[in-house]
Amino acid sequence: MKKVGILALQGDFAAHEAAVVRAGGAALLVRAARQFGEIDGLIIPGGESSTMLRLLHYDNLMQPLAQFAREKQVFGTCAGVILLAKTVTSPAQESLAAMDVDVERNAYGRQNESRIVAIEPEADMGADKFEAVFIRAPIIRRAGASVKILARYNGDPVLVEQGLHMGATFHPELTTDTRVHARFLAKL
Repeated sequence: MKKVGILALQGDFAAHEAAVVRAGGAALLVRAARQFGEIDGLIIPGGESSTMLRLLHYDNLMQPLAQFAREKQVFGTCAGVILLAKTVTSPAQESLAAMDVDVERNAYGRQNESRIVAIEPEADMGADKFEAVFIRAPIIRRAGASVKILARYNGDPVLVEQGLHMGATFHPELTTDTRVHARFLAKL
């Protein structure tokens, strides 16, 4: 069984751990660089992207994470997709530039404007709608030509895939639907 690491510095890593298990995978909470050698793929959870960046640098994980992302599958949700993006705005910040997407932070509004919506997938995610939980969510403002859009909300991409990687501007780990996590497990 392939093992999925969940970056466990900050954010909703415990919910991702449970979602990976519900989707039929094995999970490992990653807090140290040596653990990257123990996993087949990695989830960067939601949380606060600038705080996550500070912790990555403080714990000397930025370079090992960037190396891992060049070689293996990474799935970023909310703050995680911000870290995977090529360009980040509002405000600009450092990222891994692992996916050809431009992301605007907190573009769906503040905490009190968080929402749960039903989204109809655009690609091979099944015909049924799924719940998407948006919490201070970013918007993908541009997706490059090699980025496959799997779902949209109000016309904007919210679930994308490019090569090894996936990104979601919402929190699939906060629902009971395992399709998004199962798709990532299938990439491993």
